[in-house]
Amino acid sequence: MPPLTRVLATTPVESLDAYRATGGGHALEACRRDPDEIIAEVEASGIGGRGGAGFSAGRKWRTVRSMESPVFPASVVVNAAEGEPGSFKDRAIIRANPYHLIEGALVAARAVDADRIVIGMKRTFTQEVPRVQRALDEVRAAGWADGLALSVFAGPSEYLYGEETALLETIDGRYPFPRIAPPYRRGVEEIVEHPGDVSAHSASAAHVEMAARDGESVAPPTLASNVETYANVPGICVNGADWFRSVGTEGSPGTIVCTITGRTQRHGVGEFPMGTPLREVIETIGGGAELGHRIVAALSGVSNPILPVELLDTPMSHEAMRALGSGLGTGGYIVFDDRDDLVAVAAGVSRFLGVESCGQCTPCKQDGLAISERLRVLLGNEGTDDDLAALDRLLDRVTESARCNLAYQQHDVVDSILELYLDRFQDHVTGRIGPLPPEPIVPILDIVDGRAVLDLHAAEKQPDWSFEPEWNGKSPADRLDDHRAHEAL
Repeated sequence: MPPLTRVLATTPVESLDAYRATGGGHALEACRRDPDEIIAEVEASGIGGRGGAGFSAGRKWRTVRSMESPVFPASVVVNAAEGEPGSFKDRAIIRANPYHLIEGALVAARAVDADRIVIGMKRTFTQEVPRVQRALDEVRAAGWADGLALSVFAGPSEYLYGEETALLETIDGRYPFPRIAPPYRRGVEEIVEHPGDVSAHSASAAHVEMAARDGESVAPPTLASNVETYANVPGICVNGADWFRSVGTEGSPGTIVCTITGRTQRHGVGEFPMGTPLREVIETIGGGAELGHRIVAALSGVSNPILPVELLDTPMSHEAMRALGSGLGTGGYIVFDDRDDLVAVAAGVSRFLGVESCGQCTPCKQDGLAISERLRVLLGNEGTDDDLAALDRLLDRVTESARCNLAYQQHDVVDSILELYLDRFQDHVTGRIGPLPPEPIVPILDIVDGRAVLDLHAAEKQPDWSFEPEWNGKSPADRLDDHRAHEAL
């Protein structure tokens, strides 16, 4: 079926007046009711977060409301720090229509009694940052903000900046190092338990009070969700949960905005009902395989196990992907064909994740980089069966004590490629095929004339997050050990 247009407009909405002319603003009117009723509607819709994990948005909203502080209001944060390789859907939504994203965030602020909305973006998003800033100015002038503080936070280009807790750390003035406490426990507002205690103002978060239920803490929570999630909210508020569920599956209702890049005839972004077969999405957006070649696999960014060609008819739903031991991620798929060496793909993924690891968890950083190095050696036809055995051991322990998902991504993607394409690894050990460099697995800068423009500069990044000619041997957490952002990343 052709792509839908619930949140991805085919024609850019250039002004708030144009948005109003198509029904924009009705969600704010429809949601002038008890916050619990708003949350109940979002819960009934069954919408899952569109940032990767698919966690129930309604449950997240209700949890944040239950953690309400008796002193400080909550905050709403929009995670627009898109950096997943293979994904461009959030920027496509913003370019087409930032107003329904903002209206959805305004509804969320009403539901969780927040006093501010922060839209976290990357400062390198030179089209999207001013687009959103202009839209916020229009919304303020129209009186939609209703006493709320609205702002854009333009942050660094690091991959982990898009991790929910690292995003809050960065807005708080720290580096993008993931926290252990989720946003509903520790939000943007940092409330210190004992302000007079000098040690409480150190880099440590040990003295920061956490939000709690039933007013037992003065610390406020934060509701943090993805661009696409908030952009769906106005439709749910105006048309109801049954309308939202009229497409998609029982377990994954609604639509999903997908990005297709790699070895297809064209690259692009489109919106489909949840449950649409991945192969259909690849055909519709990408036009299928390039002439004279055949597709062999697709990779959901750097977040989930690779899908071989025989699994490309899998429905794009959370339940169907989970049944395969995989996941939907951001709905962005990099497609590979018979010209690609999947060992090179594994090496590219591993290098990207090893470099982007912050180093707070030693196995994630050290073993991640060791996995990357073993793959480089194998890909260069310098490896042995001992290197393959070592790769297995490293994959087994890279996730130890991991505080965020990055180490699991390192394990899941590389392990799936190793399991499915072991013969290709063996070919590099025996020299039956020639040596190759790692495949550049990096974020998308733009999609121009049906082709993705990749951030190839990211392939030059050092594991300490610098771009120096040589790596200094430190992790970012060691190099930036006070965790306060005194230098710009």
